[in-house]
Amino acid sequence: MKALRTVIGKFLPVGFLLLIASLGFNFTRREAVPSFTSAPSADLSHDVADRSRSLFGLYDDLQLGSLDLSRDAWQRALQGFQALQSAGQLVNAGVLTIIDFSLPSTQKRLFVIDLRNGRLLFNTLVAHGRNSGKVMATRFSNRCNSYMSSLGVYLTGQPFIGSHGYSLRLEGMEKGWNDHALERAIVMHPAPYVSERHIAEWGYLGRSEGCPAIPARLHKAIIDQIKGGSCLFIYAADEHYLDQADPFS
Repeated sequence: MKALRTVIGKFLPVGFLLLIASLGFNFTRREAVPSFTSAPSADLSHDVADRSRSLFGLYDDLQLGSLDLSRDAWQRALQGFQALQSAGQLVNAGVLTIIDFSLPSTQKRLFVIDLRNGRLLFNTLVAHGRNSGKVMATRFSNRCNSYMSSLGVYLTGQPFIGSHGYSLRLEGMEKGWNDHALERAIVMHPAPYVSERHIAEWGYLGRSEGCPAIPARLHKAIIDQIKGGSCLFIYAADEHYLDQADPFS
């Protein structure tokens, strides 16, 4: 993939105008059932600045800060989304998934946002790799058999039935950070240790071998919502990742 990160800095705010126009945002119809197959309606009556503010303003509109999602995680997720969109990589462009590993595993740190209708679809628990830390994920790796989580932008693939049941393939899009995800079999899958019961018993969430494992009671609904070419972003306040020059090159 050619230098997606360089695309990020060049498309604001004009790129966001194109993105928003293509999605047809409607922040007032929160009760609407999201439809990712219907053709979006574009309201061209607002100017570029209004469109850009609407996209960034979704963080405040949904009060994501009150749920402790990092604003930096939100902004970087949007930039990664924009890069994939501009490169023609997104098929399911109506949804954005963010995993915020700057939060402890005892908090609900997975967020699935319906970008078309301006709705938070899911906010739930998600596990990190067992060698990334206990309560907090502080170490990350792209290496096979590291049993650590990998940061960065992913593209969701298709569901399959694996050793953990109904699971979702993830393709890492950032060279050196998560591009070995397929080789490492990093997938989204259900796990019994991703539960409030496990937290109550152990004081922290169970850990995976590097996969973003999610609660069994929600896994099928989440996977079916984000499958088939949507953007998933895994964030942490890791200075090495955040200071990198061009991870998409």
